[in-house]
Order: sequence, then structure tokens, then C-alpha cells
Amino acid sequence: MIHIEVDPEFVEKEFKAALKKRLDELESEKVFWDMKTLAQKTSMSISHLEKHVIYQQGFPLHRVGKKRIFPAKEAQEFLLEWVKKY
Repeated sequence: MIHIEVDPEFVEKEFKAALKKRLDELESEKVFWDMKTLAQKTSMSISHLEKHVIYQQGFPLHRVGKKRIFPAKEAQEFLLEWVKKY
């Protein structure tokens, strides 16, 4: 017969640490991406994104002054569909 003992304090401590880590990750997610972030998230160069992605019909491109910004969630959804067709 196997007998397992679990330290509830250890489990609680580990759970809280994992939860805090995930909450910190969620807080750090951005609402908008800039061109540099888009390049990092997609592992594509800025020039490739300019030539093949951001000017595609339906891509959520917005300008704030001279800066190009992209709603993160919409851009991610577009990219997931775009890559299937590419």
C-alpha cells in the first residue's frame, strides 16, 4: 500500500506563488502593440510586417500622430487567420 503525505502549507505557498506569477503576466499584457512589439510577438522583422501584414485588408492598424498602433487582441486574431492563408 502506498501512503502519501502532503504538506498543506507548502501546497498553499506554491499555489499562491504560481497565481501571483500568472496575475503579474496578465497585468503586463498590453492593450495596444506598437511596431516593435508586433515584431517581437510574431518573430518577424519590421520590414516583413510592413510588406506582407500590416497593410492587408482587415488588419487593425491605427495611427496616433506618426505612431502606428495595433489593438493587441484584434491583431492577434487577425494574425492567426492570416498565417493559415499565407
